[in-house]
Amino acid sequence: MLKKIFVAVQLLALSVFTGCSADVPGGNPVDADLVQHVDPYIGTGGHGHTFLGASVPFGAVQVGPNNIHKGWDWCSGYHFSDTVVIGFSHLHLSGTGCADLGDILVMPTTGELKINTGSDQDPESGYASKYSHENETASPEYYSVVLDRYNTKVELTATERVALHRYSFPADTAGRAIFNLITGNGDGVKETHFAKIDDTTYVGYRFSSGWASDQRVFFAVKLQTPAESFAIYDGKNQLEGDSGKSGAITGVINFAKADVPVMVKVALSPVSVENAVANITAEMPDWDFDAVKAKARASWNKELNKFQVKADPKTTKIFYTALYHSMIAPVLFNDTNGDYRGTDKKVYTNPGFQNYSIFSLWDTYRTQHPLLTIYQPERINDMVKSMLAIYQQQGILPIWHLLGNETGTMVGYHAVPVIVDAYFKGFRDYDVELAYKAIKDSAMNDREGVKYLKEMGYIPGDKENEAVAKSLEYAIDDHCIALMAKDLGKMEDYEYFLNRSKVYTQYFDKETLFMRGKMADGSWRDPFDPISSQHRSDDYCEGNAWQYTWLVPHDPYGLVELFGSEEAYVNKLDTLFNMSSDLGEGASSDISGLIGQYAHGNEPSHHTIYMYAFVGQQWKAAQRVRQVLDTLYHDQPDGLSGNEDCGQMSAWYIMSAMGFYPVHPANGVYVFGSPALDEVTVKQPNGKNFTVVAHNNSKENIYIQSIKYNGQSYTKSYITHDMITSGGKLEIELGATPNQKFGADMTDRPAR
Repeated sequence: MLKKIFVAVQLLALSVFTGCSADVPGGNPVDADLVQHVDPYIGTGGHGHTFLGASVPFGAVQVGPNNIHKGWDWCSGYHFSDTVVIGFSHLHLSGTGCADLGDILVMPTTGELKINTGSDQDPESGYASKYSHENETASPEYYSVVLDRYNTKVELTATERVALHRYSFPADTAGRAIFNLITGNGDGVKETHFAKIDDTTYVGYRFSSGWASDQRVFFAVKLQTPAESFAIYDGKNQLEGDSGKSGAITGVINFAKADVPVMVKVALSPVSVENAVANITAEMPDWDFDAVKAKARASWNKELNKFQVKADPKTTKIFYTALYHSMIAPVLFNDTNGDYRGTDKKVYTNPGFQNYSIFSLWDTYRTQHPLLTIYQPERINDMVKSMLAIYQQQGILPIWHLLGNETGTMVGYHAVPVIVDAYFKGFRDYDVELAYKAIKDSAMNDREGVKYLKEMGYIPGDKENEAVAKSLEYAIDDHCIALMAKDLGKMEDYEYFLNRSKVYTQYFDKETLFMRGKMADGSWRDPFDPISSQHRSDDYCEGNAWQYTWLVPHDPYGLVELFGSEEAYVNKLDTLFNMSSDLGEGASSDISGLIGQYAHGNEPSHHTIYMYAFVGQQWKAAQRVRQVLDTLYHDQPDGLSGNEDCGQMSAWYIMSAMGFYPVHPANGVYVFGSPALDEVTVKQPNGKNFTVVAHNNSKENIYIQSIKYNGQSYTKSYITHDMITSGGKLEIELGATPNQKFGADMTDRPAR
């Protein structure tokens, strides 16, 4: 019942907001409480894998509930289908396809002490508890739940590096907090330490190995009132003294009976327990839970207010939830004094920038990072500096970087387009020559088939798995390098990488009109099935030939030439969306959100809809964009059609709902689709705000009839990043019938 009342209040707030926003330029009042429109449950069901809990934008600490890890759909530690909680940990992933983190797991309990977690089938064999969504509340800055077994309410909020817990135990009942340093989310513990410093202060660390092979988390615990007792357990046995260090330990802090809630601060540090204690002093010196919560909410509102939208309640909720999800990662990976631990495990002090980690670059280079250049410009230079520091520590730019660890996951060297995009958008507060050296060195490293690319001009399918996927992804990165090399006057490099960026032509079979595996002797892989997708064991990576044939966002016009005619290109692209969605046996589970063989649930397809604009059929892009926005994004827990992937799935929604999308990840060109928002204003730090108004917008009126930019007729099927940062007003007239002339002229098609 509590949950139903909460939802009803949310819906009422949404309806009031929508009703009054028309009177405010841009849609929303300045400094409005936009957090009310965020539903963190979206993506926690299905295969979204999103984080649920309390945090601040890009915060190092993300504190929330953990279920027992049961496989792929528990990559974040929590899944909406679950009903058993084993504690509240302070690090989580959001939307990934691999599991890890879940560090420093804390569980309040009462009654008989049990050290192990228990099981789903028998929670009471350990300390785990059942819970109900009816007694659960979540917003970006706050999470609460009632533990059925203990009749205890848990409340969580956070600053950037500190979590604040509040436990309301039953009256006249002594409670405790179990600090489980053994259990993570799919990793293995290597070494732990827990020690009492004084009556209210405890410190420790947890070293583990999982997806991050050498993860080191230091923590500090501060109690509002002294504990009644403290004990440490190694497995089932209690250790002597107030300090313990071993492969796996659990600490138990016992509280005296009290009539007021118990409050506990937990701070993290990548460097030391001393820094963790200092983080508490710097970020959370007081014990006012509601004040910390209010400040966290204000921090979310500050960021959410950078977009002021006018839309129906459902679209508003999905949009602001997507915006929230785009700020879960990357995360701060340093202490309040600036210290951080590098990939080389050395401690770096006073680096001169805010250090970031959790770079899911195979996913996020496509849309999330271009989006961040629009509304998080103050963070871009520091993110680039973080990547350059990683390069200096490990010899290549980050591939998939996880809290001081290079996982090497997925294909491509996709820090390259992120850095090049930043460079061309004017973010250059770093050593540009070092940046260029980093991107070039990363592209010339012999890992993952690049050796064959350098020696043979392509990667043979009988020499390297995922050869087509790797080559096509490398081609995108190489084109970005070529652009930067040309701008820096490095013409020999420009020619070399421009030539490498055309490697996609090596894989195009003009008989079948597919990107196809090519062997070392020059022959095609045979037999060939364009629908087949064996997970990471064939020519493609989480996809098939139908999906990868379009992975040429850096040179769509070159792809058209390979097809031989615009007609052949369009026919193939039409077929992609209109054919059967059957993937056959053994297909990758990452291929989801299917419209025909277009797979919106996985990133290689994300630009494909917009490829229509390059042959003058922008109206078809509008049609498919609206289909995706209307059918593959929902306001329920299963509201994402695939893994969120650290903000990428949501970034696609944000950009597309505004009406445009960055097909090329680093040339600052955004191709029109069909805006789903009636109006959106993007607030710029220079005060020159950019507004998009979609006149006559409706479920039927999805096609662009005409556009005005600052009152003047605008006929191109794209805009540029400079138009957004310069401010202005874009008015899009929509209708139910395609205007097939819009964007059809060669001079109006997207710039190369």
